[in-house]
Amino acid sequence: MRISRRDIVAGAIAAPALAKATRAHAQSMTPKGLLPTGQETLGPFYPVRIPPMSDQDITHYPGKSGRALGQIIELTGRVMDVKGRPLPEAHLTIWQANAAGRYRNAVDDNPAPLDPNFLGVTSFTVDAQGRYRLRTVKPGAYPEPSGTIRTPHIHFDVTNADYRLVAQMYFPGEALNEHDLLLSTLASRHRKPEDAICKQTPASEPNVLGFEWNIVLLT
Repeated sequence: MRISRRDIVAGAIAAPALAKATRAHAQSMTPKGLLPTGQETLGPFYPVRIPPMSDQDITHYPGKSGRALGQIIELTGRVMDVKGRPLPEAHLTIWQANAAGRYRNAVDDNPAPLDPNFLGVTSFTVDAQGRYRLRTVKPGAYPEPSGTIRTPHIHFDVTNADYRLVAQMYFPGEALNEHDLLLSTLASRHRKPEDAICKQTPASEPNVLGFEWNIVLLT
């Protein structure tokens, strides 16, 4: 079979797009299904006290009428297994810094101000379809002991049956992402940085930013 110059040129043009699509498919699926969300550490600011209520709106401090400072965000997603099946019994504990980059934790010596209307932690169970929805504020960047600045992120502690996942979720388009102590090293730890970054989505109300991040458990 003869191959013309036109065929060769067309193949050269199409090859990168095909390779990119193949890589994207391979990255999202394996012979065993979806790639599980990678494990991270709890970090030094794991909350000492977790409120007993299942509050999915933490833009307020329990028992107070004021609202937290900063950009309000709406974070949604699903918790599923590697075959894409929802895990309706999954339980989430979520914690983060306030908009100024300060955790409400005694070991955080960041001089940034505490927000009297932001506790920064909640705990709840997903719905019957494995979905969660959290209304919070976008966390600020903050200095960490080695001298670098951590990019904005949110911590997740996810449990389902006998499996536990500790993970950190990051935001798209952040200037500090490239140099973050943990996010920038994911590739060297055989993880895809893009899997740890949420996707921006339409929000359900004005002046709120919407984001989506799905969690895959190896269970």
